[in-house]
Amino acid sequence: QAQLVESGGGLVQAGGSLRLSCVASGLRFGWYGMGWFRQAPGKEREFVSAITGGGGSTSYADSVKGRFTISRDNAKDTVYLQMNSLKPEDTAVYSCAGGPPNPIRTAVAEYKYWGQGTQVTVSS
Repeated sequence: QAQLVESGGGLVQAGGSLRLSCVASGLRFGWYGMGWFRQAPGKEREFVSAITGGGGSTSYADSVKGRFTISRDNAKDTVYLQMNSLKPEDTAVYSCAGGPPNPIRTAVAEYKYWGQGTQVTVSS
């Protein structure tokens, strides 16, 4: 049974950094493109970033471009999201998801496996 488990969330001041991790089990990790999504209270889940199965291609939402970096270590079945220069509007529950390996997918519906999420709170 496939499982994705996120960690690394927390409370940080504006301008600070956090690194999220998502460890996969029960699936051939390298066969899956991985995405990060977030959902703020009262808002719909939105795309943040994604990376192809081999890690050769990445994509970012305009709101995080230049501040967030996605990466993966297929030997560790783990995908990361390095978040720098955090803003209060980045506050949300961040979830990782697994979907088709290529090309990059940005839609929630295109991802098959989901983690439970980790809370990120950025104070002003």
